Amino acid sequence: MKTLSLSLFIAGLFLVVGCQKEPVTKPVLFTETEYEVLATYDDKGRPSNLQKETVSAALMEFSKTALPEKQDLRKTNPALLETPTVDMKITKKSDVYLTFVSQGTASTNTIGFYTYPTATPPSTPGEIKKIFHVFPNAGFLTALAPGHKVKIGTFEPGISIGLVLLKNSWNGESKEINNKSVHYCYSDALNPEVDPKLKKHVVLMKYEPENKILIGFEDIDRTSDKCDHDFNDVVMYATITEI
Repeated sequence: MKTLSLSLFIAGLFLVVGCQKEPVTKPVLFTETEYEVLATYDDKGRPSNLQKETVSAALMEFSKTALPEKQDLRKTNPALLETPTVDMKITKKSDVYLTFVSQGTASTNTIGFYTYPTATPPSTPGEIKKIFHVFPNAGFLTALAPGHKVKIGTFEPGISIGLVLLKNSWNGESKEINNKSVHYCYSDALNPEVDPKLKKHVVLMKYEPENKILIGFEDIDRTSDKCDHDFNDVVMYATITEI
């Protein structure tokens, strides 16, 4: 009788284990990464090194049309999700700027960047040695306006630059950035979703009339029912000026 009971227990245990679902998201921890803010900032997260340029009405309209609010990009423009998101590769000594275009989120997101030798792109968070914060709050209640830009640095050939969004990381009360917030990166390999079709958090769109590449971020875990997959939570573009 004891043998039968034990057999039934073991069989039941295997049944329970067999029915457990694989996780749809796995935390990606940047425990070995250092963080640095490019410039001082005010109580609203507005950096002191802001410059200003004009963002045309036509470009703003293009952005809104390409990434409509709360519209699933998988239905409105699935081709964008099939286009690889490539980091910025520096081939000649250049100044690089990031220009804010718009935000459409309820989260106070921080935008930063990391660099690496072009020949050895990172595949794990441990390979990203430092993240530089550019816009402490580029999300809800941001003090940024379209055309606000920051020179993120001067870079030598052979360096690549990847962007990262820290989800809801700006604390409006403490005026600090929480570096332990969920990171959504340019590189799909560094994002938490397990399904390869859901790992992308950045899309790139070329605006031909001005020869600009718009960068759109999705700031919610794409396995979540709360995710609208509209990729307009923060929109910006980069400018690379050869020296």
